[in-house]
Formats: sequence, structure tokens, C-alpha cells
Amino acid sequence: MNKLNASLILGLALASAAAHADDLADIRKAGVLKIGTEGTYAPFTYHNASGELTGFDVEIGQAIAKKLGVKPQFVEGKWDGLIAGLDVKRYDVVINEVAVTDARKVKYDFSAPYIVSKAVLVVRDDNREIKRFEDLKGRKSANTLTSNFGKIAQRYGAEVVPTQGFNESVALLESGRVETTINDNLSFLDFKKKQPNSRLKVAATEVSGEASAVLLRKGNPELKAAVDKALAAIKADGTYQKISQKYFGADVSR
Repeated sequence: MNKLNASLILGLALASAAAHADDLADIRKAGVLKIGTEGTYAPFTYHNASGELTGFDVEIGQAIAKKLGVKPQFVEGKWDGLIAGLDVKRYDVVINEVAVTDARKVKYDFSAPYIVSKAVLVVRDDNREIKRFEDLKGRKSANTLTSNFGKIAQRYGAEVVPTQGFNESVALLESGRVETTINDNLSFLDFKKKQPNSRLKVAATEVSGEASAVLLRKGNPELKAAVDKALAAIKADGTYQKISQKYFGADVSR
């Protein structure tokens, strides 16, 4: 290899590295942090009675953007394509209760976790047959196919009836079209708070919790560090606790 070619290759490598490391600079230059979110997953990301996007994850995203010195811009999409939107740069990060998993770590980076949740097995209150996750074999469970909850249902032998999110899953369960749904305990608590007369109950709860974090494209160490710093700051100044109490009445960071 001659010196010219070697220099060219080195130059391209350095340019590529610079491009990867430049997302935070671009965000600050634009003054906007683009955040991918679902918009249909209460109480994390949903539309209120006035049609405004709100929720725990939305307010966390707003607080992070404020600490970064930029404005948040939310880009909504269905869960099944939400993470893929990060690949094509529809947004800079995804804040939508994305669970930290080893499989996702292969392709993406995560911030420090900002919430811990547990999976609950939800059934109608007249169901006497499903009392534990092991009872799911051969049963119909309403879940989004690519979610962690859908994978739990499959792991226990359930037939997953695909849905677009929590609300549709609950609707199918209430109508009797499925026998159960596995979902987030915090979502279910919020649902029961809003609909205390609903005839749904928790049959079982997973022992171990699951951490969720801000999802980022790999190769952005500056952006990851800035998001981690912002999360630490909102916990230190009480912002996180106010948001947590507002939606759950408890500290859901651990």
C-alpha cells in the first residue's frame, strides 16, 4: 500500500469517527433533541384529553432536553417500528420504556437506567385457572410481538395475539377475546387508578425487576455521557422525584 492510499484511508476513518461523535454537537447546533416515542402507552407516553402528548417518559425526555440546553421534539411511531426508526435517524434517541437487554446492547447503546418495572400477569377477575406464569401454556395472551412482555408470554408457552399496545391488549382481555395479557405493573396500576371498576386483576408478578433506559445509536459517547449527566442532574435537583410522584406516587427509579 503506498503512502497516498494509506493517508486516504486514514483520512476517511478519521472523518467517519468524527461523524459518529458529532451527534451531540449537531443536536446543540440545531437546538433540538428529537425523541422517538409511542404516544399510546399510558402512563408513560400518551395523549391527554386535550390531545397533548404527555406521560412519565415524555416529561423525563423534556427534563433531559432542558438539561442539554435544547428543546425536545417528539416523533411518534408504533412500537414495532420504533427502534428501527433510530437506525434511519428519524430521531436522536428513543424514550419509551425500552428495556435494557443483552440483545439490544449488541446494536445500540443505553443511558443509565431511569426506571425499573416488573411484569405482571393480568386476567379477568372471574378467572380461576391462571394463577401463575406457568399456567400460560396454550392460553391466548394479547401483546405486541416484539416487546419484552410478548417474549415472556411466548417463553411460557402462550399463543400471542398481536396488538399495537397496552390499551388494545386490555380491550381484548376485557372483551374475552384473549385470556390474559402480560404487561408492566406501573401501567396496570395507572389503568386501575383511572378505571377502578374494571374487572381485571393481577394474577402473578415477576420477582425480578427490569430496567429501562434511553436508547441511542452506537458510536455517540458524547451524547450518551450528556444524557447520563442530565439524568443524574434531574435526580439530584428533585425533578425526577416530582415526575415520579406525579404518575406513580412512588420513586420508580429502582
